Amino acid sequence: MIKDIKGLHHITSMASDARQNNAFFTDTLGLRRVKKTVNFDDPNVYHLYYGDEAGTPGSVMTYFPFPDVMRGRPGVGEVSETQFAIPKGSLSFWQDRLSAKGAGNLQADTAFGADRLLFKGPDGEGFALIEAEDDGRRAWTGAGIDESVGIRGFSGARFRLHDTAATSELLGFMGYQRAETDGDVTRFIIPGGNGADTIDLELLPKTPFARQGAGSVHHIAFAVENRAKQLEVRKALMDTGYQVTPVIDRDYFWAIYFRTPGGVLFEIATNEPGFDRDEDTAHLGEVLKLPARYEPYRDQIEAGLAPLAA
Repeated sequence: MIKDIKGLHHITSMASDARQNNAFFTDTLGLRRVKKTVNFDDPNVYHLYYGDEAGTPGSVMTYFPFPDVMRGRPGVGEVSETQFAIPKGSLSFWQDRLSAKGAGNLQADTAFGADRLLFKGPDGEGFALIEAEDDGRRAWTGAGIDESVGIRGFSGARFRLHDTAATSELLGFMGYQRAETDGDVTRFIIPGGNGADTIDLELLPKTPFARQGAGSVHHIAFAVENRAKQLEVRKALMDTGYQVTPVIDRDYFWAIYFRTPGGVLFEIATNEPGFDRDEDTAHLGEVLKLPARYEPYRDQIEAGLAPLAA
């Protein structure tokens, strides 16, 4: 069993409009844009990162905003719900704020003993704000949102699957423990994790498969401390039969990827070197950062990207 994963590192989704996406996360949700770069495989498209002050692993939501991409179709084989942790007693603040900002499909409910607020993002992506015990994480207090109500980072994520057995086994191998079941949803948690340490598996055997597009999660990344731990995890996964990519340098972390039995793309990402490797923490996300191989084409790349608000 793998013992080096402590929870989520980041979650990456697709969007249809960079400016709309930036406004939603920095204004409506009050997160900090911690990095403005490009898709390393398609430099004509932004890669935007939002999180807490430093972009701490377990707090970072990232997006590839492909202009005018078709909206995704929800279904099985995907991450259906990204879950953020908020302080106890702050749900009413968020209900009022999200309603005033025009967020869609607001719905309050309770799951696994916690009060939640479900809502949709600009491209129809599913989110949940979950009241959670204080775990020591601090919110970024942007857009007039006080520390007492601010988003602490991820709580976890929910997958929709035709069959949960194989993914349950994989999560167990990755160090997650089965916690409890609520209807068709089973929760897994990493004891002593980083706060972003729960995964919910929803069993939907008759639901059609998802179609990826704007509003879809592209991949979900799990955190390990460093490259040495990452190599150990990679070997363990490959010894178990998973086809895992070589280590890829993403400038702010190193990444490996593999496809799960349920169809969800997993990444294992390092906590090192972090988002301050090329920017002072006080100025994260302010200027466009490019991988070295794209620097000679900066003028051309910048001319093709829509300007973002501060």
